[in-house]
Amino acid sequence: MSAFPAPWALCGGWAVDAWLGRVTREHGDIDVSVFADDQRALFKHLDGWQLLAHDAAWEANDSEVWWDGRRRLTAPAHIHARAPELRGLMPEGGIANAEDGFILEFQIDGLSGDEWTLSKEPHVGFPLQRAVQQSAWGVPVAAPEVLLFFKASGRRIRLRDQLDFQALLPGLTQEQRGWLRSAISLVRHPWLAELSP
Repeated sequence: MSAFPAPWALCGGWAVDAWLGRVTREHGDIDVSVFADDQRALFKHLDGWQLLAHDAAWEANDSEVWWDGRRRLTAPAHIHARAPELRGLMPEGGIANAEDGFILEFQIDGLSGDEWTLSKEPHVGFPLQRAVQQSAWGVPVAAPEVLLFFKASGRRIRLRDQLDFQALLPGLTQEQRGWLRSAISLVRHPWLAELSP
């Protein structure tokens, strides 16, 4: 991604590890966030890769075709990517995972002015200047509170999300805790109790 011509950030579990400077758990793939307006640039950047896109606005059977970059994705969406040397058949049911060679997952996120749109409904935004920072590993990474908000806004609490929360929580500043507490109160998440002052 070093040659990608638009903003991007490592996110997901590897981003947690980038903040902590150590590997805390096993990871299935690498998650990277890019913005909806840059998806054409992403398609060009990944020339030759097999791309499987998932967009909640599409019909269910649309998830079983390769993304050719022409159909615009609506944030939030995501793209599973398989490197040219790992090319293969469409995964059964359009479900892509690392075992099938889909080692990268790109989150297509919204951007409104200089604010990263973390959630449309309820609306939660975060200033882009603070949302993406350089990690000790030398890559742009989503801020810890942004990472944890994404993990808290899922439909269920996954073990890996709980592990990431427990790993990042001790290093959060009072300001980060306060913002995260306020943001996840909108999605009514059990982590609220652990973020109380």
